[in-house]
Amino acid sequence: MTTSTPDIIDLLAGIKPGSSLDRIRTQRPETREQAQKSYLALFEPATLSDVSLVERQAIASFVAGLHRQPDIFEFYVSPLEESEKNRWLVEVLKAEIGAAQAVGPYGRYPAGPLSIEDASGPIYRVSDAGRDALGEKLAAALEHTHLLVFHLRDASPKALQALLDAGWTTDGIVTLSQLVSFVAFQIRVIAGLGLLAASARRAAA
Repeated sequence: MTTSTPDIIDLLAGIKPGSSLDRIRTQRPETREQAQKSYLALFEPATLSDVSLVERQAIASFVAGLHRQPDIFEFYVSPLEESEKNRWLVEVLKAEIGAAQAVGPYGRYPAGPLSIEDASGPIYRVSDAGRDALGEKLAAALEHTHLLVFHLRDASPKALQALLDAGWTTDGIVTLSQLVSFVAFQIRVIAGLGLLAASARRAAA
């Protein structure tokens, strides 16, 4: 894989070349390469089309914040912090993340054996002040992101229509869903690598 962008999972997980975790990842080269290609496609695409880079960074930051991952949040929010034009967005995101915290997963299954796992939980709505600052399109994206993170069972055509009504295109909605799933995937991988590193340290001790 040839790219000037460092491997993002290695970077966020603090993996050094030649380390035990590096050797573990090297055993799955296709998985490693595909994860990096996914990052590049979402955050360094040839064309931004229906979703701006600022929207992508804001959504990724929101996902990391909902998962209570401060390091990953800081990675995705740092370009906004460094931009005089977009710095205001950081405080809005922090406020909305605080208001949107939940545990989950929530939602209802279709009537049947899985209904025993139905769980009710808070439905997040962007604050009035947040909506005024973010605009309808990004506010709708944050609400949909919360749905995908905590209420995936409740995803519905009505939820997709809310995005369309707020100005999202069909292709933009696909990109939004990919952003949420990719950052969640990153978080799970990094958490797993962290457990492996801790286990290796205990074994060495």
